[in-house]
Amino acid sequence: MSKMPRADVTPRPMELVWPSKAGLGSYVSALNRGWARDESRPESGSEERALIEADAALFLASLVDRDAKGPPVTMPDGSQVPRLPGYKCWMWDGEFCGSIDLRWQPGTEALPAYCLGHIGYSVVPWKQRRGYATQALGAMLKRAAGEGLRWVEVTTSPDNFASQKVIEANGGVLVESFITSPSQGSLTKFRYRIDL
Repeated sequence: MSKMPRADVTPRPMELVWPSKAGLGSYVSALNRGWARDESRPESGSEERALIEADAALFLASLVDRDAKGPPVTMPDGSQVPRLPGYKCWMWDGEFCGSIDLRWQPGTEALPAYCLGHIGYSVVPWKQRRGYATQALGAMLKRAAGEGLRWVEVTTSPDNFASQKVIEANGGVLVESFITSPSQGSLTKFRYRIDL
């Protein structure tokens, strides 16, 4: 009996890509599997599906908003705050694996109180524990330096040990433990700083 040829099982490397029409189907598939970019608002997944169905091109354009021209940002309590300049990139290994975003205020590293950090990220559950978040954060730090930032803040929950490891692997130093505002759920968070 002859052996069957072995399928190529070499995984593709993960890279950051700009949101695109070509990758939108994979993004929607992740939403359909229950992933939500805004983990503090699980309903954001269905909201994004509705936006994509209404106008996919407009949705994609909204993910890269370097001039903060988009609508206000909805907080976990439903209140709205001004949008900051920023953009989102997709983690991609042949399909969508997560999202990472950068936001800033021009001319300063300071952020308004309602913005918990310069960088936020989320890997879809079925692609976790592959080092994608660590790679993505490292790549986004280079982009942050390119925006003129000298350092960034990244926050995480005290019980999110995986995220803490990602931040520390990229040079993050714990600055403080703090309680978010009531509009953000009055949650305990750790704030890290990463020098660029």
